[in-house]
Amino acid sequence: MTNHITGTRDEWLAARLALLKEEKELTRRSDEVARRRQELPWVRIDKDYRFDTDEGSASLKDLFGGRSQLLMYHFMFGPDYKAGCPSCSAIADGFNGIVVHLQNHDVAFTAVSRAPLAKLQAYKQRLDWTFPWASSAGSDFNFDFHTSFTLEQQREGIEYNYVREPKLDAAPAGDAAFAAMSGTDPDTYARERPGISAFVLDDGAVYHTYSAYARGVDGIWAMYQWFDRAPRGRNEDGIWWRRHDEYDKG
Repeated sequence: MTNHITGTRDEWLAARLALLKEEKELTRRSDEVARRRQELPWVRIDKDYRFDTDEGSASLKDLFGGRSQLLMYHFMFGPDYKAGCPSCSAIADGFNGIVVHLQNHDVAFTAVSRAPLAKLQAYKQRLDWTFPWASSAGSDFNFDFHTSFTLEQQREGIEYNYVREPKLDAAPAGDAAFAAMSGTDPDTYARERPGISAFVLDDGAVYHTYSAYARGVDGIWAMYQWFDRAPRGRNEDGIWWRRHDEYDKG
């Protein structure tokens, strides 16, 4: 017999209506936070970042593809990784279908990683992804936007998610399994981090408008939004997800 509280339909409805009130309050609060994101001051970018893309070498402005807005996912795939981060891969599974909608609403989209383009292209082919993915190999871009870090920065305490982390002699133990799944060691794995960045092109100039990191990425993790509505929630127990081609098909 279940250990979870049970009740009549009328009891369920009363509880559901109480929860609905809270959900509506959360939605209104979320709308207000979105407006405040859009009100952030814009920071002009004058540095000449270069990227390798399927269409060739590109500037940051080129990534807009003729649109006025650009959304970017900082995908954890360092130059020494053999495969992309499993968590980033689960997030990226939700990208294919959104790109056409964004593009038709004046918004370009791309993922960006420091791995060479050939590695990104092979990984995309493996996982049947079609969304744009640029390599920032040889560029300061990921470092400047606080999603990649040097060994020295790691040892001194990196600045991530707008706070300075404590000095570390070694990567957190929890990174070991993800590092192994990415074909690298924990320290190297931990020098890449996930994030979201937004840019706008206005009167010929590119401006940085927004970035989010860590739990700030949860909102675009499509499977989490569904799990949060499932009876047992995320039901997390260790590393419970895999790349979509690694689950047991039996």
